[in-house]
Amino acid sequence: MTKNKSSKQWIKSQNRDPYVIKARKSHFRSRAVYKLQEINQKDKLIKPNYCVIDLGSSPGGWSQYLSSIIDSRGQIIAIDILPMEPIEHVFCILGDFTDEIVQKQCITKVGKQGSDLVISDMSPNLTGIRVADQSRNIALAELVYDFCTQILKPGGDLLIKLFEGEGTHEYRQLLKDNFTKVLIRKPKASRDQSREFYVLARSYKL
Repeated sequence: MTKNKSSKQWIKSQNRDPYVIKARKSHFRSRAVYKLQEINQKDKLIKPNYCVIDLGSSPGGWSQYLSSIIDSRGQIIAIDILPMEPIEHVFCILGDFTDEIVQKQCITKVGKQGSDLVISDMSPNLTGIRVADQSRNIALAELVYDFCTQILKPGGDLLIKLFEGEGTHEYRQLLKDNFTKVLIRKPKASRDQSREFYVLARSYKL
């Protein structure tokens, strides 16, 4: 299949996707917002006074959803290497979340109390080679966990996207060792053919 034909098929599929259509009508920046919405409705993840960090936030769908819940008592910090159009009540940091300067900026903004929740819908740059992509996904997830150890308050939560495959069992065990409860979520908005699922780790044990 040629790249041009593949691109046309992807665009056609996108335009038929009910979550894409719904997101456009509701002025959300991505269909991914419905994944976070479903998990939040099920698990009561987000509260109005929370401090939440959205890793890999661009184009901003998850931050938009957060801003509809979190009020002036809380704060939303969005971090991405890609620029993101501003969202009301969202503090954006342009850069790599693993960069020491970015981390210091985030920690300063959060303050001594720490963050209530870290969310990550990030994926590595995919090559199409399953083994390589899986390895990159787990490596990225480990970096997210390392970030959480710097920023999460005791009792804080982590929501992260993984791909099913080698390394996920070990990663979930890492979370079980350091959080009180670890849950698996596969939102309806996740495409059927996708290997993605979400891990919700609750109540960080400092």
